[in-house]
Amino acid sequence: MALSRYQELIVWQRAMDLVTRVYEATETFPQKELFGLTNQIRRAAVSVPSNIAEGQGRNTTRDFLRYLSMARGSLQVLETQVVIAFRLSYLKDSDQAEIIALVGETGRLLSGLSRSLTRDGPRDCIN
Repeated sequence: MALSRYQELIVWQRAMDLVTRVYEATETFPQKELFGLTNQIRRAAVSVPSNIAEGQGRNTTRDFLRYLSMARGSLQVLETQVVIAFRLSYLKDSDQAEIIALVGETGRLLSGLSRSLTRDGPRDCIN
């Protein structure tokens, strides 16, 4: 996978959309959660495109796959925290559904990229 910029990856673009949506949805969380659940959800969301970008910047496919795996883990953490926020009535049903849909789409794109990298075999990820 010869990409010169991680911004070209659709999965990174969707992950950035997810971050934006998470920040919007968490704006209405109670002030008491600012350093609790609000911060945790936002950090998990930010971790996804950050890991994709860092992995693409590494020199080997193996490294890239490791960072994609970390991004997938952050997606699962985020999904769990969104469900918690919904159960605590911090998120509306529509916000939860939209974020979970973005998590699912991003996860599918991560899986596809990982399969593509695995199928292509070991080689450099960058130009």
